[in-house]
Amino acid sequence: MSVHVISIDQYFDKDLLAKLYKRANDFSKLPLADYPKPLQHLTLATVFFEPSTRTRLSFETAIQNLSGQLITVENAGDFSSAKKGESLEDTILTINAYADGIVMRHPQIGAAKQAAKVSRVPIINAGDGGGEHPTQALLDLYSIQQCRGKIDGLSIGLVGDLLNGRTIHSLVQLLAQYHVTIYLIAPDSLQLPAKYLKLLKSNGATIHQVDNWDKALGKVDVLYMTRVQKERFKFVEDYLAIKDSFILTPKQVAKMKKEAIILHPLPRVNEIDPAVDQDPRAKYFEQVKNGLYVRMALLEYLFKH
Repeated sequence: MSVHVISIDQYFDKDLLAKLYKRANDFSKLPLADYPKPLQHLTLATVFFEPSTRTRLSFETAIQNLSGQLITVENAGDFSSAKKGESLEDTILTINAYADGIVMRHPQIGAAKQAAKVSRVPIINAGDGGGEHPTQALLDLYSIQQCRGKIDGLSIGLVGDLLNGRTIHSLVQLLAQYHVTIYLIAPDSLQLPAKYLKLLKSNGATIHQVDNWDKALGKVDVLYMTRVQKERFKFVEDYLAIKDSFILTPKQVAKMKKEAIILHPLPRVNEIDPAVDQDPRAKYFEQVKNGLYVRMALLEYLFKH
């Protein structure tokens, strides 16, 4: 039976996280020439119906670093038989003939779950519309742990499009396993969906929902920025009305703790001034690198477990 990665709430408990993060840390310290070759007889397919830079390239680099083979379809909505009207199920069954695992991004919420129902090989959800992005959450939590040395006891500010942000939806499910204080910093129209809010509260997290970050900036240990996602809005006017609600500049960063860190799943649009990049608290490009090691650890676990 295939082990899929569809949602972060499937089996990613603290024990598994510890194993994955230890392995990711091992990979981060090894030169490329010394990487093991556990997946040398396996082929991974990356199939992206939505654009991607970091997720697609990190998975493709990860499988090759572990000596596996790669086949890839970028812009699959236009450059696969989906353009001709082929169903997602038929596309997945076809790729099953060529690959031992499939990393898939799709604009439709629930598409990864739909694919997993028919696939005989593991499906890894690389983002399903405004649903989830589980592997991003894995690397986000790893980045927090690496930078701050712990998760319990931290105050974490989640900023921007909490309604449509699939990275946020997956990350809060991991954070719910820890004793944290969370500031949900967003316009009222983009606040976190009720089901995730309920999960956090039921697990004992302290929650502050705010539409102004002035008082929160000096309290958070982690500021997790996200962009307002234009592609999730039905009307462009609604997007334009709130897209500039939270823009992080050196002026705002100066209000933060010296030991705080700034993360962002990227891509950014204008929500972080490039001048912030020079601040030692800006860790979003380290976060990108961490994604490679975490995804290497995940692929090794899925195929060798």
